[in-house]
Amino acid sequence: MKLATGFRFFPTEEELVLFYLRNQLDGKTQQMHLVIPVLNIYDVEPWDLPQLAGELCRADTEQWFYFTPRQEREARGGRANRTTASGYWKATGSPSYVYSSDDRVIGMKKTMVFYKGKTPAGKKTKWKMNEYRAIEAVANPSAVTTTPMLRHEFSLCRVYVVSGSFRAFDRRPLQPVAQGTQLHDNRTATTSERASMMEITCPSCASHSGGDHSDPPEASDDDIWEMVNDLDEPPLGWE
Repeated sequence: MKLATGFRFFPTEEELVLFYLRNQLDGKTQQMHLVIPVLNIYDVEPWDLPQLAGELCRADTEQWFYFTPRQEREARGGRANRTTASGYWKATGSPSYVYSSDDRVIGMKKTMVFYKGKTPAGKKTKWKMNEYRAIEAVANPSAVTTTPMLRHEFSLCRVYVVSGSFRAFDRRPLQPVAQGTQLHDNRTATTSERASMMEITCPSCASHSGGDHSDPPEASDDDIWEMVNDLDEPPLGWE
């Protein structure tokens, strides 16, 4: 496939979640793997990832995308192993929502930073990653309501190097959601559903996208997931 001069793969968060990730989850891969390959990125050092990027995006010097399958230990109820031979990925901030341009909550995003060395004394690097998971509205058989849940089979990871520039990858609603968060099926969430969804994220829950080249306050995995584990039934199943 020959690309036009100046071609850049520069998708928004909405496009990453609604088109690429959902098509991957539904098995409609088409030619997507030419730009976003399937790869367990935790088996590879971050500086080696660019050469394993999609065939059509291998020359990109700013960002690289990968579909990462769910680890077996996650499927058994454990935590993902995010360590490599030389370091580890550490979550920073709290998980946040990803919004569509028409003001719907369509996914969740977690931002991570790579540290060289052994935890907890690793040295922070400029390598960062956004991990996206899709939210799907699932009908509750015992009620008329629809309950949101996360899809775990694959996550979409965007890896990049902090450069000091700012790029707006997301399309956040221009005004705060006043009448209720909308789910994937375009239905407005009930008050109880919004409260459940908010329990696993920070109060502001803004989607600070790939342009987040400035680091938000860091939080350890234990701090973030302790809040999730305290819930009887984590509404979105976010690890």
